[in-house]
Amino acid sequence: MATKKKASKAKRSVKSVPKVSPTKGMAVDAWIEKQVDPKFRQLVKDLLALARKAAPRSTLSIKWNQPVLECGGPMVFVRAAKAHVTIGFWRGSELRAPAGVLEGAGDRMRHLKIATGATLDAKLVTDLVKQAVKLNAEKGDPTRR
Repeated sequence: MATKKKASKAKRSVKSVPKVSPTKGMAVDAWIEKQVDPKFRQLVKDLLALARKAAPRSTLSIKWNQPVLECGGPMVFVRAAKAHVTIGFWRGSELRAPAGVLEGAGDRMRHLKIATGATLDAKLVTDLVKQAVKLNAEKGDPTRR
């Protein structure tokens, strides 16, 4: 019995420390300067500007170590990799897009990759963001199932 009490006391004394991202609360422009390869900075800025224009009531902040646009919940994220920039959509599997444009195999999220030197299809991005806004308005926050 004494060993059980010692074990339960040891369990209680262990404190859990929540994981906090070092980029939490960082301004988006500062995040771009610090986290994005210079060759992709302008593309990231252009994608975010397009998304904000398509969803003027959205908010933009750093979440999950990436810029996230929210309107009734998260809907769009932008992330730079080594050879491309990704714009992703929480409800991407529900978006109407030309065949083969959106990638991803999960039950919800899809993304569009823009490779180095590729031309940004502003009309496509704008349309996808507007669809994402509409889906969140109709169905609510996609992180709440």
